[in-house]
Amino acid sequence: MVTAESIEQSIKAGLSCSWIKVVGDDGHHFSAVIVSEQFQGKSMVKQHQLVYQALGERMHEEIHALSMKTYTPEQWEAVKQSTD
Repeated sequence: MVTAESIEQSIKAGLSCSWIKVVGDDGHHFSAVIVSEQFQGKSMVKQHQLVYQALGERMHEEIHALSMKTYTPEQWEAVKQSTD
């Protein structure tokens, strides 16, 4: 069964992340927050494509749904400050 931890490890292996959190407990539907410098200057679509590339075939075979929020480190700091 697919786990949030295994998805997190796959993303980390293919994408330089300064912060990542994947949650999901049914083995099919997951949510992720991913912070990476590699997202700098890229549209949200391009950012998500980078994540899909990191997951490779897992996205086609094992993971049925992955909702994600992607941020650059600067955007992430702004989000964290707005919730404090």
